[in-house]
Amino acid sequence: MHKIKSLLLVPYMIWIALFIIVPIAMIFYSSLLDINGHFSFENYKNFFTSAYLEMTLSSAWYAFIITFFCLIISYPLALVLRNAKAKEILLLLIILPTWINLLLKTYAFIGILSHDGLLNKILNVFNVPTTELLFTSTAFIIVSVYIYIPFMLLPIFNSMEEIPENLLQASRDLGASHFTTFRRVVVPLTLEGVKTGIQITFIPALSLFMITRLIAGNKVVNLGTAIQEQFLVTQNYGMGSTIAVFLILAMAFILIVTKSKSENKEV
Repeated sequence: MHKIKSLLLVPYMIWIALFIIVPIAMIFYSSLLDINGHFSFENYKNFFTSAYLEMTLSSAWYAFIITFFCLIISYPLALVLRNAKAKEILLLLIILPTWINLLLKTYAFIGILSHDGLLNKILNVFNVPTTELLFTSTAFIIVSVYIYIPFMLLPIFNSMEEIPENLLQASRDLGASHFTTFRRVVVPLTLEGVKTGIQITFIPALSLFMITRLIAGNKVVNLGTAIQEQFLVTQNYGMGSTIAVFLILAMAFILIVTKSKSENKEV
């Protein structure tokens, strides 16, 4: 039996080696090469200059803002969905936009937020001054939050669904108010869902690049944008790989900080 389990692990280990370990090793190796292909630590020296450090802090700040707004929208929404009668249909309506290609959704927002877009047409109907929202950092945050809300919502909703109803009833029977039940029962039991939502929202938000181009109009420059420029514009693969190395380290740090602290207990 043990041999069978070991054999079943072989395809998985091959997959991990080919598509995770080898690519990361190649990125790290490329980061040690200068633009002429010579071994050098110049890329790492350049990364620790003020320009790249400022860009890294900007990436982390925008990722934090996107994650924060996703959380404060998704948590109450998950609570409402848990108690809704048609929660399956409502959840499907929220998840449905994730099936649409990201580029199509981005162009749809261009049509909504542009000067002659749907938003300004609605404002004109009510005689409200129009707004130039497209190609701003605000537009970037709005579109990013819209895209990542389902990814924050799902783990939180699943963690709420796993809370036994009799546990909530027991809390109320013991005299706890709705707010106390929420604070002392619901919140602690959904922390793992919140951590998972933060992971799958904050980490990809660090490296957004297409939305920064099409929605923010280069008003937002983050790690993803810098990697794209290094690989596709300047063709400095070493510097692009160096930025990718620090992006991987940042992702690993977030995973460590938000990892589950629960331990398996033997019954």
